[in-house]
This record gives sequence, structure tokens and C-alpha cells, in this order.
Amino acid sequence: MSEIIRAENIKKCYKLGEIGGRTLLGSSQSFFARLFGKDDPNTKIGSKNYDKNETFTALDDVSFSINKGETVGIIGRNGAGKSTLLKILSRITAPTDGCVYLDGRVSSMLEIGTGFHAELTGRENIYLNGAILGMSRREVDEKLDDIIEFSECEQFIDTPIKRYSSGMYVKLAFAVAAHLNSEILIMDEVLAVGDAAFVRKCIEKMRSIAEEENRTILYVSHNMDTVKNLCTRTIVLDKGKIIYDGDTDEAIKHYLSSGTHSETHMTFDENNLSKKLKNKQRAVNLLGASYPSNANTTDENGMLNININWTNKDDITDLCFRLTVYDSTLKSVATSMLYDFYSGKAGQNESVTLSFDMSTLAPGRYETRYTLFRRSGITDDIESYMGLSFYKTESILKAQTKWHSSVWGSAMLPTPEIV
Repeated sequence: MSEIIRAENIKKCYKLGEIGGRTLLGSSQSFFARLFGKDDPNTKIGSKNYDKNETFTALDDVSFSINKGETVGIIGRNGAGKSTLLKILSRITAPTDGCVYLDGRVSSMLEIGTGFHAELTGRENIYLNGAILGMSRREVDEKLDDIIEFSECEQFIDTPIKRYSSGMYVKLAFAVAAHLNSEILIMDEVLAVGDAAFVRKCIEKMRSIAEEENRTILYVSHNMDTVKNLCTRTIVLDKGKIIYDGDTDEAIKHYLSSGTHSETHMTFDENNLSKKLKNKQRAVNLLGASYPSNANTTDENGMLNININWTNKDDITDLCFRLTVYDSTLKSVATSMLYDFYSGKAGQNESVTLSFDMSTLAPGRYETRYTLFRRSGITDDIESYMGLSFYKTESILKAQTKWHSSVWGSAMLPTPEIV
């Protein structure tokens, strides 16, 4: 496969504090104040004075290459450098150091309405975007009907887009970016505004243009579900550095586990309790949880033992327990309930070890939530906390095929019987 994007040792630094004044006079005042060691007269009251050499490094020695036709996700926490990287690849800003090589036209959606003019109609903005990408009027004419149909904005296409809703902006912007003849499509979290049906249509469109038209897609999102469904390769950024570049499932594991530890015991902090439960008169307090084996993996039969302990604030009868299991995208994939397992008196400290059968889960990392509730109803929760993470180990898989959770899901159904 031919290389279409190459980044070599990219570094981007920003000066901290307000740079320059809003007028020539203000900039001159600030310049001479710094020159003679005086206080800047244009500094806002209460703002911090930064040294002129004080900088923030948004990207630090980032290098990678992307081949034509690849769909690559870029994920990381807020402030990791994702948007800065996309702005450099889109030629909106220049790197402080390093080089970027692009072999093709770039179409980018970095925020709602990027490249649109509010006073122009939807139709006029389609031609404007085409011109920005270096396309001729005839090339845009050939795609116009498809763009309008895909955008679902036919009724408003000749209305100035300043009257569009944010959802209509996204629909039209994506339709333009996806249908015009750019070799590289760059998207930054813009689909979060669209409705569910349109998001599904966009993902299918991006998948088709990558596979059938051999175009390259870079996609940034905090929605791990869409990254998992769309991207075959994912780059994880943390504090301006690449900490992983490879398989999407493994990348998501790195992202979700960054900054956390593989704990085998934990103490619950009441500050993490939901406001709804904080304000309730609670009969019990969850204190902590642990894995008795001191290992956060299932055993060879797919069983996972969890010990929980709590204290009774009041007399309680028919206490129930619910375990909710979440996959790597923090979407719930399984729930187990135990009804009426305990009754006790106020002031007692109690603990119980519960054994859960995780054999139907696919191999991978999972998160848990522990909830104590009353028999009066599943929604009558007393205590609920995010719990320990665990791993379903690869060796549990009896089949000879490696499990692809991004395609097949997080649950393994039993082997079918021939009838």
C-alpha cells in the first residue's frame, strides 16, 4: 500500500498568556512595558503574569505514517493533543518543529461549520467548499445531487446556513466532505451532534469510501463505540506523545487503562456516589470490594470471585445485589442479580464473596458496577459504585479463532447444536 501521510518528529508549542494587544497602541504599550521591566498596562485584573519564555507543549516528537485507504482513529484524554495534530495535518497551523508530508487533497471537519460562510446558502457553500479543495465547478456539479440527498437538507438547501440548526450544519458539512474528491478525510468529534440514524449512516458512508474508494480517513472521537466500529487502526495520544499505535481493540484498552492501576481491591468514596443516592436515607453503606485471589482475571473456567463488604446503618431485610459489566467502550454488556441474600441489624459490619460465571464473555478488559438494592424494586437502589476492572483471559476461548470484539461483540453465545 502506498503511503499518503507521514509525520516526522512533530512538535507544537504555545506561549502561555495573552499574546499582543487588540490594537496597535495596546501592543506597543505591552511591548515597551516588557522592554523596561514594567507591569503590562493591558493585563487583565487578576490574571497571572507569564514569563515571555513560558510555553506549553501540545505535541512532543510525534511520528507516524498512514497508508492510502486506511481508517485511523486518534483517541486520548482532553488536552492530549488530538485537535492540535489534526489542525497541523489540515494545514490550519504549522508545527513548531518537524515535518508533515501529505500526498493528496485534504477535506476536514474540525468543528461545526468549518469552511462555511453563514450568509451563503447551503448550495453556495457546497460550491465554496469544492473550490477550497481545488475542485472545478463541473466536478462539484457531478456530486451536487448526491450531496444534497445525503445531507437530508433538500428543503433548506437554498436558505442561508446561518438559519440552520447545529444538526443541519453537521449533516451538510459531512455530506460535502464525504462526497467531494479529496483523498484524505479528517474528522474531529463532529458526529456527536447528529441524530442516531444519521450517525449510523455516516459511519456506513465512511466505511464504504475507505473500502470501495480507497480514501484515507482520520477520525477523532471520545465515543469508543464509533471508533471500534469504524477504525482498523488507532493511535493513542497522552500528554502530546504517542503511547500506542496499532490494533483498535488494544488501543482502547491502553486508553481506558491509562492513569489507572490494575487494582485487586478498592475502598469506596462517598463523594463518587450519585447525587440522587447521596440525598437518600440509606440503610447500608458499601465500604469496599476485592478479588480474594489477588488477581483481576477470570479462572480457567471463566469464573470471577468478588468480595464486597458493607455496614448496616439501619435494620435491613431482603437485601439484593446487582453486578453490571461494561465493555471497553463503557457500554453495559451483561448484568447479574442476586435477590434476598441478606438480612441484618443496624451497626453490623458484613461481607460476602460472590462467584460470577463470565464464560460467555469475549476475551478482553471489562469494568464493573456494584449496586445494593431492596426487593421492592430494581430501581430502588441503596448504594451504587463503579467497581474493579477485570480481564477475561484469551485462554478461556475454546475455539481456534481469535475473537474480534469490534465486529462480533463482547458476548460469546454457546456453540450451536445440530438438530
